[in-house]
Amino acid sequence: MKTYFLLMLLLLGAPLLALDDAAIREAYHNSYAYERVENYDDAIRSMLPVLRDYPETYTVNLRLGWLYYLNKKYANALEHYEKAIKIAPASIEAKLGHLLPLLAQARYAEVEREAFQILNVDFYNYYGNMRLIYALRMLHKYEAAEKVVLKMLAIYPIDVIFLTEYALIRHGQGDTDTAVKVFYDVQILDPENPTAKDFLKPQKPPLMPNGRP
Repeated sequence: MKTYFLLMLLLLGAPLLALDDAAIREAYHNSYAYERVENYDDAIRSMLPVLRDYPETYTVNLRLGWLYYLNKKYANALEHYEKAIKIAPASIEAKLGHLLPLLAQARYAEVEREAFQILNVDFYNYYGNMRLIYALRMLHKYEAAEKVVLKMLAIYPIDVIFLTEYALIRHGQGDTDTAVKVFYDVQILDPENPTAKDFLKPQKPPLMPNGRP
């Protein structure tokens, strides 16, 4: 029976000396510890033995996609997210993750296409809508972006991210008055919001020849 079991492992491509459960738990524990201190190189390195022994595992590919994204190695991030999607084609979380390195590379048209595919399955998905709105705004598709952001504000009326996007969209459409009003609301909800603070900062008057305003 033992010989048959080993033969099946070989036929299935599984390593004979694969990591045991304790070693896998330790790898994940170390990886998360390194991530918390933003040591992404070692966070990735901790996961590589798991990837080596279990290359077709959804969890490890999803984790490495995230870590490579944080480490700004976007080609590697895309590779692992795509592997995770291949392993679990219905996974929304892997598809949402795949959008991150695309956004980081300003590949907004691809984000638009993939985000709409996600929303066809999960119409109100928070992150799918958020990333779609941003991509549409960056593509200057303001009317489409406004339609999506208003849909989300109907169910998240005081969400600072969606309010900020709405203000930026209105500004992009030339409606600065509405943008200012919305940014005042954002600043009430989130006084240190950097986008609102930058947009609403008072313009300094020009200096007179004597150096006084």
